[in-house]
Amino acid sequence: MQVIKTAIDDVLIIEPHIFGDHRGYFFESFSQRDFHRLVAPVTFVQDNESMSSYGVVRGLHFQRPPYSQSKLVRVVQGKVLDVAVDIRPSSPTFGKHVAVELSHENHRQLFIPQGFAHGFAVLSETAIFQYKCDNFYAPSHEDAIAWNDPDINIDWLIPSDKIVLSPKDALNRPLAQVDLSCFLP
Repeated sequence: MQVIKTAIDDVLIIEPHIFGDHRGYFFESFSQRDFHRLVAPVTFVQDNESMSSYGVVRGLHFQRPPYSQSKLVRVVQGKVLDVAVDIRPSSPTFGKHVAVELSHENHRQLFIPQGFAHGFAVLSETAIFQYKCDNFYAPSHEDAIAWNDPDINIDWLIPSDKIVLSPKDALNRPLAQVDLSCFLP
């Protein structure tokens, strides 16, 4: 696998080595040994999958300590814009984001460490999205930031009138209104 740095330290793009021939292709989508050696000493405990249609924006979600989650995300069908927002108040990149197109064609994955909010927008007709988490889902510790926070200013690559949100995500607050003191060292 090849690890590519992004504009925010520790948010990393992972490109697998793909072996293809006239039959199709093969690649190793995850190796704990290589991940520990090349990315981070993270142990994943839960895998999730979602299917969504064009225009769906999920996020920007996170869990508070002690249930914060690192995620390794990928698309197995379709294309999404995947976004990680730094929510660590003492970080020099606090409030900044990284946006990466992930698709079944480029096979890219994105590693998002703890201390980041995460979301994605579906750019294709449908998308199947998979992700690994290093902590279990804890509903009592979940929170989120508004997808359209003007201070973060994410270009979701979808016209705003085509954005589809869950009722829960439609109520998310801007970053400035979310108490993030739990992420202070």
